[in-house]
Amino acid sequence: MAVKIRLRRMGAKKAPFYRVIVADSRSPRDGRCIEEIGTFDPMKNPAEVKIDAEKAQQWIKNGAQPTDTVKALLKQNGIIK
Repeated sequence: MAVKIRLRRMGAKKAPFYRVIVADSRSPRDGRCIEEIGTFDPMKNPAEVKIDAEKAQQWIKNGAQPTDTVKALLKQNGIIK
């Protein structure tokens, strides 16, 4: 089973809000997730990112692969190098 750390889109039309989740790579974007580890709100200025660093590092250590967008968010917050 390939596990990914990715974004789940929430919020209204033209007002997106994202949750950073850990999910099976085969599940749909807004489908079932294993665990929720943070949030990302691009509508605020500057964009608001809240990610549980401990949980993110633990999942990466266990083999979860972050998507490109989530990897950029993790680097921006100093969770990964």
